[in-house]
Amino acid sequence: MRVPVLAYHAINISGNDYASNDHVAFAADLRLIDDLGLRIVPLQWVVDQVNGIADRDLSRCVALTCDDGSAFDYFDLDHPTHGMQRSLYHGMLDFIAERGADAQPDLHLTAFVIASPQARQQIDVSCLVGRGWMGDDWWRQAAESGLIAIENHSWDHNHPCLPSPGIDGMPRGSFLDVDNHTRADAEIAAATRFINERIAPQQTRIFCYPFSHVADYLRAEYLPNFAVAHGMQAAMGDGATPVTRSSDRWNLPRYICGWHWKSTEALREILQASS
Repeated sequence: MRVPVLAYHAINISGNDYASNDHVAFAADLRLIDDLGLRIVPLQWVVDQVNGIADRDLSRCVALTCDDGSAFDYFDLDHPTHGMQRSLYHGMLDFIAERGADAQPDLHLTAFVIASPQARQQIDVSCLVGRGWMGDDWWRQAAESGLIAIENHSWDHNHPCLPSPGIDGMPRGSFLDVDNHTRADAEIAAATRFINERIAPQQTRIFCYPFSHVADYLRAEYLPNFAVAHGMQAAMGDGATPVTRSSDRWNLPRYICGWHWKSTEALREILQASS
């Protein structure tokens, strides 16, 4: 098993071409993956394989993820500078309409969302344009669609725009400072409870480190040893390598659009090397 996990940020919109717009990149990448004869599968299948609780054939497979949980993941929205944007969800529906449901029968996207309503509201006002793009009104619809899983991107991302200090005196702006049990519970277990209430009967099972900051305490102590509290089965970092059976379940690697690749050609090289 060598599964590249690709990550997008739907709020990354600074233009309307591949390099400046993750929506444009996502739509193009769905077609590239299909053209290469690769199969898109749910990230949960990859996690199950790493954890030894499933034995599917995941050769020549790819998993798709997106971070932060903006409404652009699910809704088509009018960007004030760059116009109407087709959501990632509708990008998948467009792909199905174009190539047929049989082209990628397991097509799926994992969306990592920020739990705290107060944090999301502050991020929307301070970092976006204050149009309510960080709501949670779409989570249940997405989870029920069969095309999207809603997963855990922490309570508040320990985002630098939030009032400082954070829980337990934690400085803002880095997830590496989530370095004790009190902070970890507040960021991960509390997020699990909040998200699960809103997507029930679905449940969140996968965590994604904000900023791709993999704190040693979380990876080696909290996540492995306090599963009853936080409910997570695995955690995603970056790493820019395919996930294999021997990957660390608490720091599974991903490739991030706009960082690890910025063009169709660059992604083609990644996918061909992985498969």
